[in-house]
Amino acid sequence: MISKLKELKNHQGFMKYFKNTSWLFAGKILRMIVGLFVAVWVARYLGPEKYGLFSYAQSFVGLFIAIASLGLDSIIVRELVKEPQKENRLLSTAFILKVVGAIITLVILAIATDFTSNDNYTNKLIFIIASAVIFKSFNIIDFYFQAKVLSKYVVFSNVFSLFFSSLLKIYLIFIQASLEAFVWVVLFDSVVMALSYLYWYWKIKKDLFIFKLKFDFNLAKNLLKDSWPLILSGMVIAVYMKIDQVMIKEMLGNTEVGQYAAAVRISEAWYFIPMVIVSSLFPAIINAKKVSEELYYVRLQKLYDLMLWMAIAIALPMTFLSDWVVNLLYGSQYNQAGSVLMIHIWSGVFVFLGVASGKWLLIENLQMYSSVNTAIGAIVNITLNYILIPKIGIEGAAWATLFSYIFAAYLCLLFWKKTRINFMSLSKTLLITRVFSVKKTS
Repeated sequence: MISKLKELKNHQGFMKYFKNTSWLFAGKILRMIVGLFVAVWVARYLGPEKYGLFSYAQSFVGLFIAIASLGLDSIIVRELVKEPQKENRLLSTAFILKVVGAIITLVILAIATDFTSNDNYTNKLIFIIASAVIFKSFNIIDFYFQAKVLSKYVVFSNVFSLFFSSLLKIYLIFIQASLEAFVWVVLFDSVVMALSYLYWYWKIKKDLFIFKLKFDFNLAKNLLKDSWPLILSGMVIAVYMKIDQVMIKEMLGNTEVGQYAAAVRISEAWYFIPMVIVSSLFPAIINAKKVSEELYYVRLQKLYDLMLWMAIAIALPMTFLSDWVVNLLYGSQYNQAGSVLMIHIWSGVFVFLGVASGKWLLIENLQMYSSVNTAIGAIVNITLNYILIPKIGIEGAAWATLFSYIFAAYLCLLFWKKTRINFMSLSKTLLITRVFSVKKTS
C-alpha cells in the first residue's frame, strides 16, 4: 500500500490532476463555509420580508441565467484541450457570444417582468442582479484554466471575490445599510471576479485576448450547434432549482419566501459532499468496468449505499433539531423555517443518490435521460407547487421539492428500458432492510 502511494506521488500526471482537484475541493469547501456564515448574518439583519425579496430577485434572475451562458462552458474547455493552437480565436469568439447572450437575457428579463405582479422597486433589484451576467462573460478565463489544469487560479479568484464581498456585506450590516446596498454587492462580486480572472490570465500569458478580439463566425456557428441541447438542459435545471421561491412570492409574499429561503440555505449546504466523494471515487468505478461488469456493479452498489447512509446521517438529526438549528442560526423571527427544513432536508437523500446515479448515466453514455428526467422533475415540481402552496403554504413547496427529486433521481429511471438496471440498483439501496439482513447474516 505504501509503495503504491509512493509510486503515485512520483507520477507527474497523477500529481498534476490530484493537486488541481484538491484546489477545487478546498475552494468549494471554503466558499460553502464562509458563504453560509455571511448569508445567515445577512438574513438575520434583513429579516424574513427583506431577505425574502432579496432571495426572490436572485431566483427570478436564476430562471434565465442559462440563456446567458449559451451552454458553452464545457464545450469551450473541450475545444481548448483539443485545439490549443486556436486559443485566442476560441476565447474571443466565446467571449463575444457570451456578451450577446447576456444582452439577450436582459431583454428577456425585461419582457418577463411584465408578466409578474412586481412593483418598480422589485424590478429594479432584479435588473441590478441581472446586470452581473455581463461580467460573467469573463468566466471563459475559468474554462481556459480548467483546460490547462490550472484550477488553483480559479480558486484564487473565487477566494479573492469571496473575501471582498463578505467584508463588504459585514460592513453594510454594521452601518445598517438598505436592502438595495446588498443587491449591489451581487454585481460588485461579479466585477471583482472578472478583474481577478483578467489579472491571473495576464500574469500567466503576459497578454489579454480582449485587446485583440477576433470573432470567427464559422467557429461560433459550430459552438452553438453543439451547445443548444445544453442551453435547454440548463434552462430546465434552473426552473427546477429556482421556481419554488418565485411561485411562493407570487402566491404568498416576500416574508414567506424569506422563511423558505432560510431553510433551503441550510438544507442545500450539504450538497457539496456527494459531489466531492463521487468525483473522487469516479475513476475507481470506471476502472472496475474495464475489469468486469460484476465488479463494476458491486462498486456502484457500495457507492449508492454510502450515499444513502451519509444522507440519512444528516437528515435524521436535522429532522428533530430543525427548529433549534433555525433559531440558533437565524433567530426567532424565522420561526416558520424549521418545519420547512424538517421536510426539505430529506430531499438530500435523492440529491446524494442522484449525483452518484448521474455518473452511471455518464459512464453508460446515457446523459440524455438525465436531461429528460430533470425536465419531468421540473414539471412535477411546478404542478405540486401550484396545488400545495395555496393549501399548506411554504411547507407545500418543501413537499413539492422532495417529491420532484424522488421522480427525477429515482422513479424516472423505471420509465426507460436502458436505465431500469440502475433503478434496480437504487431500489436495493433504498430497501434499508436489505442492509440490515446482510449485516446479520455476515
